Amino acid sequence: MLNVLANRTYRHLFFAQVIALVGTGLATVALGLLAYDLAGAKAGQVLGTALAIKMVAYVVVSPLATALLARFPRRRVLVTFDLLRLLVALMLPWVDAVWQIYVLIFLLQASSAAFTPTFQATIPDVLPDEEDYTRALSLSRLAYDMETLLSPMLAAALLAVVGNTMLFYGTAIGFLASALLVVSVSLPGPRDVPASSFRQRISRGVRLYLATPRLRGLLALNLVAAAGSSMVIVNTVVIVRESFKRGDSAVATALAAFGAGSMLLALSMPRLLKRFPDRALMLGGGAVLVACLLGLGMAWPQLLESPQAWPLLLAGWLLLGVGYAAIVTPSGRLLRRSANDVDRPALFAAQFSLSHVCWLLAYPIVGWVGARYGLQAAVLSMAAISIPGLLLAWRLWPRDDPETVAHEHPELPAGHPHWQAHGTEGRARHAHAFVIDDLHLRWPSR
Repeated sequence: MLNVLANRTYRHLFFAQVIALVGTGLATVALGLLAYDLAGAKAGQVLGTALAIKMVAYVVVSPLATALLARFPRRRVLVTFDLLRLLVALMLPWVDAVWQIYVLIFLLQASSAAFTPTFQATIPDVLPDEEDYTRALSLSRLAYDMETLLSPMLAAALLAVVGNTMLFYGTAIGFLASALLVVSVSLPGPRDVPASSFRQRISRGVRLYLATPRLRGLLALNLVAAAGSSMVIVNTVVIVRESFKRGDSAVATALAAFGAGSMLLALSMPRLLKRFPDRALMLGGGAVLVACLLGLGMAWPQLLESPQAWPLLLAGWLLLGVGYAAIVTPSGRLLRRSANDVDRPALFAAQFSLSHVCWLLAYPIVGWVGARYGLQAAVLSMAAISIPGLLLAWRLWPRDDPETVAHEHPELPAGHPHWQAHGTEGRARHAHAFVIDDLHLRWPSR
């Protein structure tokens, strides 16, 4: 899997991603401490609001930024938003009011909402070979999981010798290093964007996404992934401290179990995708998530009374991590297959935005249900969300999903360049790698 790092451009981009993620992890820890310093017992409310602001920024800013920046060089875009995130990180140590946290978090996450889809859409152009791209997706998943595991440990080590505000400076150093690594390589330039209004460019990615059957299935699977991961992210600390009466190290252990499951699947992904199609693997991951949530929810009282309760919880969290990674890791392959070079950034932005709509739905539900009706109800509520998501994905994503699709163009004149491009004359039925674009507005019926 590491062979893909022999590509110098991808290697620099990958390490830029890793360093920026570590910096973001440091900022997450420091933000929690800062919220407690400013709000005391209401720190949870502050962090909950900050998380909601993050999701809103991701959902709203991503398509807007993609439409605005489509014609700009990608390297300039990535470096600009790295530097903007650096400036925000440098301002966070000087915050002395809660509202300032909200403003700076919005700026930080809005910058990430512009940076991340551009970064993700660049990798397929840097690594045109599908096997190399699959390895890159697995490495990217590992980078996110390692950030989850290592950033809190690094933060704890730093806090032993420096104050919490110094963590923000560590974040700034991470974004600076990321910008320098991006500057050090040449990236593919922007594609010629079709002439259209700004409003059309904003909605283009979503329109292409929803017109593609496999991506409609992916959207439903995003809801399953959000349900499983939201249960872990929102309620792990409550479960460990209230139900198991354990301390901070146990919280870290439970989160590490989820991350370990995700990493285990990500390491196996290149081999698995050689044996199984994307659809089978991703639906299988969704089934693991649904079964795990349903099983934990139904057996929750018995689980807590079992002498093996703690190992069983860790095993459940590990399986949730496996199912989660089985859904999210191959998703870039689907996006790559479903767009031409010009529309790829818009499609990645649509995935970024729509997937975070699912998290924006799941986060408050699992938190509110857990606080009002208990943790068993919270687990079952996520199972109730994930089951229809899995069934929709199975229904919307056709089992027969070839890349090359035979179709016709009765509306095109005989001399149209499309016929010449595919070696056909007149209005003949023909086949090629099919994606939704300006000439192919609807998916062919079976």
